[in-house]
Amino acid sequence: MVREASSAFKALSDPTRRAILILLRDGDLPAGVIAGHFDISQPSVSHHLAALRSAGLVSCERRGQEIVYSLDTTAAQDLLTFLASMFEVGGLE
Repeated sequence: MVREASSAFKALSDPTRRAILILLRDGDLPAGVIAGHFDISQPSVSHHLAALRSAGLVSCERRGQEIVYSLDTTAAQDLLTFLASMFEVGGLE
């Protein structure tokens, strides 16, 4: 779990990646729609999405011509459980 947590913390350290997660909180979105929310190039957005996917925070699937991204709530719950265990906070399991 520590290795996965390290990867997730690294991914979360970037404000653009955090903003992408906030966008996905309300539902799945195609990559192009996500990119439209930012003033950066499409390749930069793709890089951020790849980092989030590598950290296990988002998943994606091809739907026709689009790649649609989803928030991985299981990974978020695992990360919260890990943080709680570090500080011996009960009630999250």
